[in-house]
Amino acid sequence: MNKQFDLIVVGGGVLGTFCALHALEKGWKVALLEKDKRPQGATVRNFGMVVPSGMDLKWQKYGRESLEIYAKLQEKIDLTARKTGSLYVASDAEELALIEEIAQINESAGYSSRMLSKETCLEKMPGLRKDYAKGGLYFSEDMLVEPHAMIHRLQEFLRAEKNLQLFNYEQVNQCERVGDKVEVTTSFKTKLWASHVMICNGSEFQALYPELFLASDLKAVKLQMLQTKPQPNSFRLPCGILSGHSIRRYEAFSECPSFAKIKEKEPVESAIKKWGINLLLKQGLDGSVIIGDSHEYAAVAVQEDLGFGIKEEINALMLEEARKIIDLPTFEIEKQWIGTYSQCQDGLFERTIDGRIHILTGIGGKGMTASPAYAREKIDGLSL
Repeated sequence: MNKQFDLIVVGGGVLGTFCALHALEKGWKVALLEKDKRPQGATVRNFGMVVPSGMDLKWQKYGRESLEIYAKLQEKIDLTARKTGSLYVASDAEELALIEEIAQINESAGYSSRMLSKETCLEKMPGLRKDYAKGGLYFSEDMLVEPHAMIHRLQEFLRAEKNLQLFNYEQVNQCERVGDKVEVTTSFKTKLWASHVMICNGSEFQALYPELFLASDLKAVKLQMLQTKPQPNSFRLPCGILSGHSIRRYEAFSECPSFAKIKEKEPVESAIKKWGINLLLKQGLDGSVIIGDSHEYAAVAVQEDLGFGIKEEINALMLEEARKIIDLPTFEIEKQWIGTYSQCQDGLFERTIDGRIHILTGIGGKGMTASPAYAREKIDGLSL
């Protein structure tokens, strides 16, 4: 077994896997180490929406570049990536003002979006409630993927076609620079060496450099999501739906002139605010609809306080809000789950240790959208 590499990536989520991809495309020898049999974290527990539309201008750039990366990969392998677009639905005059303002910002940035009247939204979106929709903003470039399938297909493609060395069930316990190499030791006492190590640890803070994470502003975020049974009668949502809650929450809209005043008017105490509800709907290829999500926060030192249980009151609240937005043929729930990701104030936590050990984590809810392009930038910044 080859134990000498140009790059070792620790963590098989979306950020780590795309780091591996871009290094392989440079002709490097790459090993990807994943502590579980398959990735189990936020990469496979999210909506599968690739939505630069929700990001501020800095991260929107990475998101738009990522759309191109997904599209090129989709030509080679079925990652389930499809260019469906996304529709932001305003439920009142304030949200309508925000989507009108962000449309102007997007036009200045050269990012395609289109205002839709209430009538057009109702015509194009089956089940959308006329007492909810006041108008919408459609982003034609946004994509959907199936998160439970995408990362596994990508890793298998890289293993079969690009000679990626994929190590599963390998928890990395130690990274240490030894001369001009980094020595990596796993829980099975496997030792590997590389010129660089990229640690994409998601919300795993105990195994490597815990002191760095404890001293940071990183937070763990717990989400709850639901999935209906497949919708009957060939019911299809043509794109992802983002509600007025998204318009009031996403970073992109914070750059709108009226955002601050609108946020000041919101009730200080409400169940929506308490549980960080951001109501999205996305239909999968199997016909089911994912509904979510909620947000609970904890510092790294006490992230266990978030627990692993599902709060039924949160799920009930999300279903109540979803019913205000759309009439689905069935709201019967087939699955419900929690997910955890990490985020920080600067948008991503980065540290380089001894010049050759690089930590990338805390990308928050931007992972599926921004990781492909951001990973490329980080790999392009390394030299052997």
